[in-house]
Amino acid sequence: MSTIISFIGEIFSQLQAAADTRILAEIREGEVTGVTGVELLELVRKARTFIASKNIKKGERCGLLAANSIRWVAMDLAIMAEGLIVVPLYSRQAPAELVAMMKDSTPALVCCGDTALREGIAQSWTGAPQQFLFDEIFAGVGGVHLEQAQVENDTPVTIIYTSGTSGEAKGVVLTAGNVGFMLDRTAERLSELMAGASSGVTGQDRIFHYLPFTFAASWIALLTFLKRRSLVTINMDLAKIANDMRVVAPDYFLNVPQLLERMRRAVDEQLWQTGGVAQAIYVRAKAAWVRRQEKRPKAGDALWLGLANRLVFPAIRKKMIGRNLKALICGSAPLSAETQLYFMMLGIHVLQVYGLTETTAICTMDDPNRVEVGRVGPAIPGMEMRLGENEEIVVRGPNVFSGYWNRPEQTAEALREGWFRTGDQGEMNAAGNWRIAGRIKNLIVLGSGHKISPEPIESAIAKNLPGVQQVVVVGNGRGYLSAIVTGSVTPEHVQSALDAVNPELPHYKQVRAFFVQADAFSIENGALTVNGKLKRDVIAARMKNEIEEMYRVKQAV
Repeated sequence: MSTIISFIGEIFSQLQAAADTRILAEIREGEVTGVTGVELLELVRKARTFIASKNIKKGERCGLLAANSIRWVAMDLAIMAEGLIVVPLYSRQAPAELVAMMKDSTPALVCCGDTALREGIAQSWTGAPQQFLFDEIFAGVGGVHLEQAQVENDTPVTIIYTSGTSGEAKGVVLTAGNVGFMLDRTAERLSELMAGASSGVTGQDRIFHYLPFTFAASWIALLTFLKRRSLVTINMDLAKIANDMRVVAPDYFLNVPQLLERMRRAVDEQLWQTGGVAQAIYVRAKAAWVRRQEKRPKAGDALWLGLANRLVFPAIRKKMIGRNLKALICGSAPLSAETQLYFMMLGIHVLQVYGLTETTAICTMDDPNRVEVGRVGPAIPGMEMRLGENEEIVVRGPNVFSGYWNRPEQTAEALREGWFRTGDQGEMNAAGNWRIAGRIKNLIVLGSGHKISPEPIESAIAKNLPGVQQVVVVGNGRGYLSAIVTGSVTPEHVQSALDAVNPELPHYKQVRAFFVQADAFSIENGALTVNGKLKRDVIAARMKNEIEEMYRVKQAV
């Protein structure tokens, strides 16, 4: 295949065209600082010069271990432009898990955002490769020509690790062709969203970004924003997301269901505490909205909705996100129809996206002009999507990954005759919009987008819990994990086991609530298969009330 100007070269061209325009910004304590297109290119140049000085062969891996920042973006672009493969590592991951990924991908060097991250790796791996801090990488003078950024379509540019049902992370290899194709599709959809809309004095889309760049969807979004010369303001403190959103007043931004559900609860709680006329109108308008969706309106509903649209909803929108919002874009995990309808009531569009790391983050995207509640939009143009055995969604196209790193058997299992098996069940309606019915695999996807295999966590808890029969971890679409525990155990014993296991796990894998019952799941009561495996869907349905109570009680504390 002939050498082509890759998506990296396209991004460099756009940054050069925006030489004097701010492209990236960071927000700390309400203060916003940033870089222009030419300033970002200079950071890329410095990082490339540093990497080039290490004489690393093309195609070698380079670990990138840091929290979101402008320098992370520059480092990512520099590594790919130098012909190396980026291995992005989540900075909040447990050191042991990070080491396992690095031992698998064998990076020639690791670029670390700060000393604490570097020391965490060093303490967990005596044979770790060279590790360099951002401070020393960007301290030098740039000398590399950016025009060298050319790669072939089938050249791997990143290995993004994703959890499998075995609990062992697998490296998803994405090529320049995968990424370039996807950036074209996402850029087209954002152009449709912003068609005819005003984007401020500079004409740029204003974007707020808080999701880790190590997540495939977040990374694809970031590169798309750069390609479109948008102004991306990066949140640097997750505890300040709500305030930062108002400071930025974005046109749109990428979300996970957990944040949208938290925003919804916050509005309810604040209005309940405030009381007064606004709260009375809000409560009545919400009830009227629900009745309208269920097609059972009552007399007076139009009055309450009219009052809310004039007096209450605009104030909520402005205080929540600012005055410029065109849409919330949501992916990574299922979004409840109830939450989507809630934001629609406020006059805020919620666009859904569905995909996996193996599909370069995206399979479907909502059409801004044809959104259907509870559905995730049509398949993106240029790829195929259909149902296979057991109504499993399978996809084929330029967005499908080339394989798992060093795992030929698992690659062959996932890719059959060019079709990737997603592990998700779904269905498509006459309008071409897809609905995701559930996962075939046991993988839990939290509302934050973190993907977790429950089996290793269940085993760890059981080892610390004498008398236990089963531990079933749940939490799909939720904000955290909970567990159902059966056997001759007490709540005190379970809590003691969690106190032993949780500190060894990253925050999103920790079990925060539990329910204990003496009766074990069995083949006889229909909760186990004939070979003794848990029927997780049966258990979840049978214990729906107990599961709901775990989350209700924990959130109320």
